[in-house]
Amino acid sequence: MAQAPTPANAASEEREKSREIRALRALLPFMFPYRGLMAAAVLALVMTAVISLTLPLAVRRVIDNFGTKDVGLLDLYFMAALGIAALLAIGTGLRYALVTRLGEQVVADIRKAVFDRVIGMSPAFYEKIMTGEVLSRITTDTTLILSVIGSSVSIALRNVLIFAGGLVLMMLTSAKLTGLVLLIVPAVVIPILTLGRRLRVISRENQDWIAASSGNASESLSAVQTVQAFTHEIASRGQFAQMTEASLDAARRRIFTRALMTVIVIFLVFSGVVGVLWIGARDVRAGDMSAGALVQFVIYAVMVAGAVAALSEIWSELQRAAGATERLVELLQSRDSVQDPDTGAPLPDPVTGRITFEDVHFSYPARPDMPALAGVDLEIRPGETVAFVGPSGAGKTTIIQLILRFYDPSAGRIMLDGMDLRDMARNAFRKAIALVPQDPVIFAASASENIRFGRPDATDAEVQAAARAAAAHDFITALPEGYDSYLGERGVMLSGGQKQRIAIARAILRDAPVLLLDEATSALDAESERAVQQAVDQLSADRTTLIVAHRLATVKKADRIVVLEAGQVVAVGTHDALVAKGGLYARLARLQFTDGIAAE
Repeated sequence: MAQAPTPANAASEEREKSREIRALRALLPFMFPYRGLMAAAVLALVMTAVISLTLPLAVRRVIDNFGTKDVGLLDLYFMAALGIAALLAIGTGLRYALVTRLGEQVVADIRKAVFDRVIGMSPAFYEKIMTGEVLSRITTDTTLILSVIGSSVSIALRNVLIFAGGLVLMMLTSAKLTGLVLLIVPAVVIPILTLGRRLRVISRENQDWIAASSGNASESLSAVQTVQAFTHEIASRGQFAQMTEASLDAARRRIFTRALMTVIVIFLVFSGVVGVLWIGARDVRAGDMSAGALVQFVIYAVMVAGAVAALSEIWSELQRAAGATERLVELLQSRDSVQDPDTGAPLPDPVTGRITFEDVHFSYPARPDMPALAGVDLEIRPGETVAFVGPSGAGKTTIIQLILRFYDPSAGRIMLDGMDLRDMARNAFRKAIALVPQDPVIFAASASENIRFGRPDATDAEVQAAARAAAAHDFITALPEGYDSYLGERGVMLSGGQKQRIAIARAILRDAPVLLLDEATSALDAESERAVQQAVDQLSADRTTLIVAHRLATVKKADRIVVLEAGQVVAVGTHDALVAKGGLYARLARLQFTDGIAAE
């Protein structure tokens, strides 16, 4: 199960504060295509800030002229104040619309960029990170970024303008009172810096626990039948609850720290405002300033104080978004262990299907000290059907994965029609390969869409022909809506054998010159296996076919059988020749054909 990051991991990140904030710069390339929208949003933001700063001037005029006998002048000031309020409302609405749209656009692009990156990563990448954590980053982390771009950044910029403008106008209104206000600034800044640092650490810990719990849930739900079959529900619930509680605990501490910071800042700010108001009231009584000037100053002071309080809250949001951005950038900048060449060599045309292994050595990244293949030399001729047999862990499936270049050999090379696979783009040569995996993958779509996955431009007639060849047509037509029937997530509506026949139909439809069958008939009953074997025999007649199998009955007709043991080729020949020769194959054949024991 998923191992969640510990608070110690988050604490180590605390030393990276400056880099954490700079992580937000990674969003700029995604925002640059929408610079026109950004400019309009900034213009609306500046307009609302300026209008907000002019409103106290109108209020001062109204108050200072409240006792005037010129009713028309008083009405004019009230109308001006009303007009300013209307402009403020329009500008605020426009700013909201623009920045929200900008945020949605940018986050959509980030999600697409991250998915585009991870969907092409080799299996070695997913040995180091759980799929659930990747999904958490695409959803939870991008939601944080959406909140920042679509709201927090614009609010922060607006409050910075109000803070700067309000401070200047306060100074112009009363330098004495402004000086008194500035005395409380250090008292406000210190808790922001102190608690803000702690808040960033807790926020990162919170996100790490959320990602871990998502990974745990994804793993358990994807294997829900196994979990239930082994009555592991209580243990799974306990693990998920433990991670969720850890996340909740971090969230509680984050909320408390943020609330404490807000309380301290607001109390200090408004205490200072009350004190300044008291001194200002004494100046009004002494005739040193007008009542309207005092009200104007107080409004500006409240606006500046509100801006500081808002910035203290937004600062924590920016820190969380910086952490989220860093996690997304980590995915975008992750380096795949399997790389395409800068200029891929063209695929031979036509592809004959000659596959050559030259002294191939390979160990899986997660098990570098355990060779999966050790010095494999093998040439498979065009149109030849070659079967790979041997005990579990002998390297049979590894052969298939290396041909698809899910991994690169540690030493040696693998060639297709004389071209090293590493010299060609993976998307190019994989088009010449059809695969039926050991664990068939069924998508949450209709039966026809699942088969058409092999060749998206295939017609309905071609889809049905492939299904017939794979002995899948009868059970598909028996479904409630036939080929349009929804098969459910991971094909929950189908039996194991039905899933495998869908996967075989998909490979048949692809009509590629190289066919890879990894235990393709292992889940079929005898009748279906016979029908599919006939289809495979017909399909492999004019293409290179590699068959991985434990059941030797499915490979007796192969042109050659390659026997693997401990990652090495120990024998090659036909079924009859290998039985006559003795050794591992003969022992396996004797177990299966004589004693009737299936070698698993």
